[in-house]
Amino acid sequence: MQRLEGRRAIVTGAGSGIGRASAIRFAAEGARVVAVGRTLENIAETVSIIREAGGEATPFQADATVEDQVAATVKFCVDTYGGLEVFFANAGNTDRFVTLLEQEVSAWEEQFRDNVISSFLAVKYAGRHMKETGYGSIILMSSTGSLRANGGTVAYSACKAAVNSLTMGAANAFSGTSVRVNAVLPGLCETKLTKATFEMARAKGSESKIGQLTTLKRPGQVEEIAAVAAFLASDDSSYVDGQLIAADGGISSTHPYGRFA
Repeated sequence: MQRLEGRRAIVTGAGSGIGRASAIRFAAEGARVVAVGRTLENIAETVSIIREAGGEATPFQADATVEDQVAATVKFCVDTYGGLEVFFANAGNTDRFVTLLEQEVSAWEEQFRDNVISSFLAVKYAGRHMKETGYGSIILMSSTGSLRANGGTVAYSACKAAVNSLTMGAANAFSGTSVRVNAVLPGLCETKLTKATFEMARAKGSESKIGQLTTLKRPGQVEEIAAVAAFLASDDSSYVDGQLIAADGGISSTHPYGRFA
């Protein structure tokens, strides 16, 4: 299905995990993709996978938390492909588990920069271009951990909750422009950020227990999150704006006994 035929898309954090899966999915649906990341080797590998499958993509090395680099990313996409219709602000980070009263302000500042500032910069620079052209879809990366406690560290969850608020605020800021802003809220999937959790479970022989608190009784796959992002990037979601789309196996539909991870 070529729902994104003719679209120009930027995906940050495209070197691995959900970002890589989304860049691949966008390209498979016809988009020309700028794969963005801090590590050139990783995004180059993503681009290679896309090109080998017959898609069109190019790498761009940038830090999604640095304003002039985000501005340069948007300019690169417009200069290279002639426009920009989709920006998936997937890049983000989590922190290690530390007792709340022992946490440092610096850790909170880092989480805010990696998750909220990166999302704001995507809205600011992609939004400026899209407002001028009168069309666009901005997709922010949140987390099902933003909805309730124990879905991640306290700082990470709080910052993703801020992303949720930004999503709704930005959608309203673009009112009447045909620029849409939505967020994806994934549940637990195996990515670079969650790899330790999965490896620990495998070492203990308890991998089958991962995801058992969800209604689907399993963890998610990065391709499943990419499919939601592709929906939000396409005109199939043309009347979806300012929404928080949970792709979490159903865990946010209830109050499970125990911890999420």
